[in-house]
Amino acid sequence: MTMRDETKRPEERDGFRFRGGHNALDLTATLAARLKPVPRERLAMPADLGRWFVAAGIVPSAPDVEVKDLEEARALREGIFAVASARLSGEDAPSARKLLNDIAAKPSSVPQLDANAAIKFDGTVSALLSTVAREAILLLGGPQAGRVRQCESATCTIFFLDTSRAGDRRWCSMAGCGNQAKVREFRRRKAAS
Repeated sequence: MTMRDETKRPEERDGFRFRGGHNALDLTATLAARLKPVPRERLAMPADLGRWFVAAGIVPSAPDVEVKDLEEARALREGIFAVASARLSGEDAPSARKLLNDIAAKPSSVPQLDANAAIKFDGTVSALLSTVAREAILLLGGPQAGRVRQCESATCTIFFLDTSRAGDRRWCSMAGCGNQAKVREFRRRKAAS
């Protein structure tokens, strides 16, 4: 669940962005346009969370999601975002950290191998969220924590796991934010000459 081969899967799936290279980081991208006065909620209804689990490759079919599950998912998303933000700035986010720990302490889903030797998870929605919380803790508190980055675009807040050899990736996506930055720089240089 932690890492997927993103070279084989599109970054946009079923209305969600998957640019983080890690499901816990991708969950934070379900609140789009965070920097705008009115962010866009991609987990607007319980069914949206079920679609996200499928699009993330966690389960093969959407589980039945209740309103309480959706509320927990949104809280987990914001907790992961707060802990990742605090970690990048060298600070602590005690209430967000406690939230992650509390959700992770619940029974988690059970990993299963499917007929294609792919990992799928079995369990309730709460168990699936517990597994995502555990993965977030292992990432943000583990040896790869120093590889978690936030996109350098002035309009993007997506976190990603930098798996580049040099460890110097700047954008959540070269096709998206990276390309836009290059176009802006090209136009700036052209106007200056």
